[in-house]
Amino acid sequence: MKNNLWNILKKELREMFRDKKSLSMMLVIPIFVPLIVLGMSALFDVQANKDIDEYNQIGFAYKLSEEEKSIAEELNIKVTEGTEEELKNKNENNEIDLYITKENNKYIINGNDSEEATYAKSLMESYFNVYKEYLQGQYLQKNDINPNEVLNIITIEENITEEDNMFVSYIKNYAFIFIIMAITVSATYPATDTTAGERERGTLETLLTFPIKSKDIIVGKYLAVTIASILTGIISLILAVISVAIAQNAFSIYEGLNIMFSPISIVLSVIIIIAYSFFISGLCISIASSSKTFKEAQSALTPLTFISLFPGMIAFMIGLTGTPLLSIIPFINYTVVFTDASAGNVDWINIALMLISTIIYIVIVLTYIIKQYKSEKILFSTE
Repeated sequence: MKNNLWNILKKELREMFRDKKSLSMMLVIPIFVPLIVLGMSALFDVQANKDIDEYNQIGFAYKLSEEEKSIAEELNIKVTEGTEEELKNKNENNEIDLYITKENNKYIINGNDSEEATYAKSLMESYFNVYKEYLQGQYLQKNDINPNEVLNIITIEENITEEDNMFVSYIKNYAFIFIIMAITVSATYPATDTTAGERERGTLETLLTFPIKSKDIIVGKYLAVTIASILTGIISLILAVISVAIAQNAFSIYEGLNIMFSPISIVLSVIIIIAYSFFISGLCISIASSSKTFKEAQSALTPLTFISLFPGMIAFMIGLTGTPLLSIIPFINYTVVFTDASAGNVDWINIALMLISTIIYIVIVLTYIIKQYKSEKILFSTE
């Protein structure tokens, strides 16, 4: 039995590494991970260091007081005064980024939804906060009240750790999400080729005439696809670590921060990559085995790429953290466990639940596949 299983595994690996498409899936797909890391870092860097001259052209449909002019100058706001109609036309012609109208004590920020207007809106919010504090101080002084006793009744201090940095969190977690996607993509082609592809070529029927148990055949194929998936995941992780190291030195948004993966997050990443590879490989083979042709199997497996990507992405975007329940839900559990570990929150119970649930899913999937391979009706049906 062991010799048969070993021979099947060697056969599948030999064919897989000889096939250019399988190799491209394993070696080319991981390249997208550093592209994501460096591309997003460049985008964040541009946004964080956007020149104020690109969004500080502000129109005012009323005459500014000397204090307002002083605040505008302090915040580097370039003031354009005029009527509401004039300023509206200038805004539509992109001569100014926003314009402000006034009704008694009500100030209205007018503009469009362009990127520059978004930055300009944030700038004007800062402007009005300063101006409001000035007016409040003036009012309190007129009423013989010390403004400092009211306006500074509380103090605010920032203590932001590097793990809490938005850019660092996004880069690490999106890199991991795309590693998961790369593993999924790399598993789909060999899983399809070794099942539906062999059936279509007629080699599967020949293989089944040999004195080899169906169980050995499917386990051998399953292990081969899993090995390919693990290799893809490890290569992707290595490229992610390298690209994060490059990003740290290349972009000013990471200045003074240590954005590298911690040793524990790397170890857990390897564990998750192995667990996920076993899970997704079995799922791919079970779906492909039910297909009659290579093309049909590919179509059936295509949604898996999106299923592997979006649950984890949504979980990260809405800020889900690890719980015992989430740790047993496929696809989400791998991302949540990594996100927690990346933030320095290692919960061994959640990690154990993730591994145990993965083993259960693998046993269920393998049992289903083995039953498929014992059914001649399923294997050789052409209708």
